[in-house]
Amino acid sequence: MQADELLKQHLLKTISLTDEQFAYVFSHFKPLSFKKGQAIISPGDAVDAEYFVLSGCLKSFYMNDDLKMFILQFAMPNWWASDYNALTYHLKATITVDCVTDAEVLCLSSDDREKLCDELHQFERFFRLRTNKGYVAAHKRLLSFMNNDAQGRYEELLKQYPELYNLVPKQLIAAYLGVSRETLSRLKRNG
Repeated sequence: MQADELLKQHLLKTISLTDEQFAYVFSHFKPLSFKKGQAIISPGDAVDAEYFVLSGCLKSFYMNDDLKMFILQFAMPNWWASDYNALTYHLKATITVDCVTDAEVLCLSSDDREKLCDELHQFERFFRLRTNKGYVAAHKRLLSFMNNDAQGRYEELLKQYPELYNLVPKQLIAAYLGVSRETLSRLKRNG
């Protein structure tokens, strides 16, 4: 499917746009291609855009001083990714967004997003609802870490995103769950 059709279907699940409005919206997106392992955002970067995933998989992660990786998000097709703290508050990036696989994305600059939100009430509504859903998902993940042991988090992830296990290397799933690769193997055997 073409990039414009993928984005259009994604937007139309939440808002209504005429063909002319969508064409105008789409004209503000820039298609980009990235290779597996390529960084889109690195710590210290100025962040002025977000990325809608057309194909492939991205990951957002933080690396602490002990070089331990904490995965914040996997972004598969029809998901968005950026360093939202840096984007929102015009700060330097503190996380990395890179490619788990080769990826095709649509890039929307912060300025263009604000322009489109000012001009089209529906587009502003889309981003408000998307932000609310993202907040709820982050809240659920935090509660899962507080309430579930590793086995519970593993089962929850399997249930919620079964496609991740075919797409993402196991060491990254372990980092997402906050466990070692060995613990993940044990969880799989017990699950």
